[in-house]
Amino acid sequence: MLSLQIISLHFFFLLFGLNHHTSFFLFRELNPNLKISDLFLALHGYQIAVQCRSVESCWFAQVAMVEVAGNTSKPFLDLGSFVGDLNVDDETTSDDISLEGLEEELQECQADDVVANILSKGTTLREYTKGVENNLRQVELDSIQDYIKESDNLVSLHDQIRDCDMILSQMETLLSGFQAEIGSISSDIKILQEKSMDMGLRLKNRKVAESKLAKFVEDIIVPPRMIDIIVDEEVNEEYMRTLEILSKKLKCADADPTVKTSKALKEVQPELEKLRQKAVSKVFDFMVQKLYALRKPKTNIQILQQSVLLKYKYILSFLKEHGKEVYLEVRAAYIDTMNKVLSAQFRAYIQALEKLQLDIATSNDLIGVETRSTGLFSRGREPLKNRSAVFALGERINILKEIDEPPLIPHIAEASSKKYPYEVLFRSLHKLLMDSASSEYLFCDDFFGEQTMFHDIFAGPFSVIDEHFGTILPNSFDAIGLMLMIRIIHQHQLVMSRRRIPCLDSYLDKVNIALWPRFKMVFDLHLHSLRNANIRTLWEDDVHPHYVIRRYAEFSASLIHLNVEYKDGQLELNLERLKMAVDDLLVKLSQIFAKQKLQTVFLINNYDMIISVLKEAGPDGGKIQQHFEELLKNNTAIFVEELLLEHFNDLIKFVKTRGSEDPSTGTERPITIAEVEPIVKDFASRWKAAIELMHNDVITSFSNFLCGMDILRAALTQLLLYYTRLSDCIKRINGGSTLNKDLVSISSIMYEIRKYSRTF
Repeated sequence: MLSLQIISLHFFFLLFGLNHHTSFFLFRELNPNLKISDLFLALHGYQIAVQCRSVESCWFAQVAMVEVAGNTSKPFLDLGSFVGDLNVDDETTSDDISLEGLEEELQECQADDVVANILSKGTTLREYTKGVENNLRQVELDSIQDYIKESDNLVSLHDQIRDCDMILSQMETLLSGFQAEIGSISSDIKILQEKSMDMGLRLKNRKVAESKLAKFVEDIIVPPRMIDIIVDEEVNEEYMRTLEILSKKLKCADADPTVKTSKALKEVQPELEKLRQKAVSKVFDFMVQKLYALRKPKTNIQILQQSVLLKYKYILSFLKEHGKEVYLEVRAAYIDTMNKVLSAQFRAYIQALEKLQLDIATSNDLIGVETRSTGLFSRGREPLKNRSAVFALGERINILKEIDEPPLIPHIAEASSKKYPYEVLFRSLHKLLMDSASSEYLFCDDFFGEQTMFHDIFAGPFSVIDEHFGTILPNSFDAIGLMLMIRIIHQHQLVMSRRRIPCLDSYLDKVNIALWPRFKMVFDLHLHSLRNANIRTLWEDDVHPHYVIRRYAEFSASLIHLNVEYKDGQLELNLERLKMAVDDLLVKLSQIFAKQKLQTVFLINNYDMIISVLKEAGPDGGKIQQHFEELLKNNTAIFVEELLLEHFNDLIKFVKTRGSEDPSTGTERPITIAEVEPIVKDFASRWKAAIELMHNDVITSFSNFLCGMDILRAALTQLLLYYTRLSDCIKRINGGSTLNKDLVSISSIMYEIRKYSRTF
């Protein structure tokens, strides 16, 4: 009965356009006890009936559903009375049926394969429709049977769904309880979180307070072990570490005002003060003992400073902070000790160096001083090598290449009986000074943390060196040595600049300032010796280079060489003054010779010697060398003319006076054969002998063979020019061809010139 009701209602719902799912929920609302299997079978049967649009099928499905449900009662809804006489005949007409669009549908059906296949068989549409309906009914019956077979499973599924609903309902109840409990737990957690944050903040504050309190206790507490070390133990590394701890405790009491007012500190502070006094007293005694060790003879001060004292430099920091008066005493004791020790060492070193000094020059060793009165070569039987070093630089220049060499060791040098010019001793002394000063300056900066005390320490050594220098400098007449010392000081200044140690700047400047005036004074002595030289005593009846001029050449070359890298304008000016004095002296000496030729030879020999010495000193002699080269050139031209006039006087006079005249010009006194013929025959008869005499004259006159050969070649070349002009003049004379047999060919003269050139 229930199934028929369901089917009837569903059919009714379908007529109003409700779908299966909507119908299902409506039936459940009408009857909650409705089984899913009954509802499913009933709905499916009526669905088929409606799709088939057959009243018979609907009734068939209704009866089948009733049988399945086991209920043969009369349907709840009489479909016959509801539907009435439903006629589905094709001829049935209705005003509601519209034929609009039929033509288009028929045209579309003509192209349909199924419709075309049916029409091709000759079957009417009615018959085909009935066949389709029969097939549908069969399919429906088969489907119903399948549903009937699965009814048990559907019932079981319905039971399972109901059980699930119950379980889900219980779970819903349980979860609702959980939700309520979780809500209460959440509020509890929030309360606990607030309490935890509050406790954490209090814990943090207590830890901060604890750390500050622990630091305070640690800062002011005086461990027994610390007392034992400071009072009883020796000064060593552990003692210095204990001093660092004590220093922190002492500074803590003074730094923090809150700590300073605490009762605990007031109880501990007397003990800290006692420990401070004990520590200061103990380290003072210790440092005094170490300083006394510096005074022992033959003590290597640098090693003692680096390997011993620097290990205890914290002691000085402790004294500077907690025992200022004691620190000043230690500082003063160190300054006094090092002042005396270094002064004694430098005094002993200077005394040892003085034994090695080689005297180079005295007040009489000047350029313009006459040597015969003083006996230059016999004076004291000193070797010539040492005497020549007064004016010549020689190997003394090597001292500038040995700037960084270690200082001399006096007893080793003394054992070899070797003597040194003073600039060698000067370099050695100042090298020792630089090394000692650099070491002491760095040590004071590292050990005491002070650089100013260096000058207090080295006041004594500076005084010793100044005293020595004050005795040496006034007695120094060695201008070359003085200039070498000036260059040494300059190099030492560069060394200290590279070391970045300024402690000797003022001292080196002072030495440099002292050296320059002394050099200027000695240089002026040389200059005055040239200007005031006694020409009569200096003159020698010899055309070879004069020894005074050689001194000048060597002296100037030495100073020019020392000035190459420095370009000192003051020195260049002084050398220019010296050059002018030598020019004047040379002219005066040459004028004493009776013959003009000897005067010229004397000047040429001296100029050539000066140029040679300047070239040996350096490739570039500068303006001074150029000056003497110009003088040499002028005097060479004069000598050539004098030499040619001596041997070919008639030829040269004729060429100079008559050789340039043109015989065809109709002058008052034309050149004749008789005037030229004696000159031509004279030259042809003795020209080779005259050239040989000229050669011998040049060889004996000039000390420099190369210079003599240059002069001879210039004379022969000039002779060739004169003779060529004579030959040209003869060609212009009427009847001059008659002299051709007596003329010497130019090629013969050229051959002779080349012969003498080969000797060169």
